[in-house]
Amino acid sequence: MYEIRFPNVGITLKNVKDGFSVFGFEIRFYGVIIALSFILAYFVMAAEAKRTKQDPELYLDYILWLVIPAILGARIYYVLFSLKDYVKSGQGIGATIKGMFNIRGGGLAVYGGIIAGIITLVIFAKVRKQKLTLMLDTCCMGVLAGQILGRWGNFFNREAFGGYTNSLFAMAIPSDWFGGKNFLVTKANLGIITQEMIDNVTSFDGKEFIQVHPTFLYESLWNALVLLVIFLYRRHKKFDGELCAMYLWGYGLGRVWIEALRTDSLMLPFGNFKVSQLLAALCVVAATIYIVIMRMKQNKSK
Repeated sequence: MYEIRFPNVGITLKNVKDGFSVFGFEIRFYGVIIALSFILAYFVMAAEAKRTKQDPELYLDYILWLVIPAILGARIYYVLFSLKDYVKSGQGIGATIKGMFNIRGGGLAVYGGIIAGIITLVIFAKVRKQKLTLMLDTCCMGVLAGQILGRWGNFFNREAFGGYTNSLFAMAIPSDWFGGKNFLVTKANLGIITQEMIDNVTSFDGKEFIQVHPTFLYESLWNALVLLVIFLYRRHKKFDGELCAMYLWGYGLGRVWIEALRTDSLMLPFGNFKVSQLLAALCVVAATIYIVIMRMKQNKSK
């Protein structure tokens, strides 16, 4: 049940649990990784702040401001586009609200956290009388580092994966994790499990597995590439705010194609559009326009 395999590259992980217990209290690896992501983000921000002659303590203060709004933003975004899972006929208001705030039950959206983070930074920069665009450039690197690590919380939860594949990086998850093959059949096309996964169930050592795109891994690796590009370019940036625009452009571009592979995407209440994919495309367009306008202004001022 706890195995995870990458059969086409010969990797088998035998005992990948999603958490552990301390004195009877269950601690999920997802939560631990998210906490570590905030810490990693701060260290990256602090290092960049030192390089650009800013005060690293400023970013520690910002992280402390950020933690609760970011988690709330990620949760609110998820709930808003999953209302049917929380607002149910015959269910009382108390139970509905409790379900909406039950983060331990799963459901955080990266874009919600990013939006909350930007709003928090706007307020923080104004209160502390700091240049917003410079802080955005510094923060975007920390955010990327946090996202690279944070996506591995999805690995332990066996979530944020794509449809069936037998490609090189295919990830195999035991059907027992989802209640067994019979349970998969009853839930086909009602959630993250698709009929194609069920039709292509494979066996290893007498156990049944579904094979999927590890889209959490794709996004983690893509973000690492975007961060590397920003690290290499940062000494050559033309204006404050350019690195943040590059982040939105690069992350958005990757999210457009990665989201297309996922089976658990949040959907708009109208049409057949994936919320995060549409938002990612808008980020690419907005970042492109911003960079072009700023470059044109610079050229005119020369």
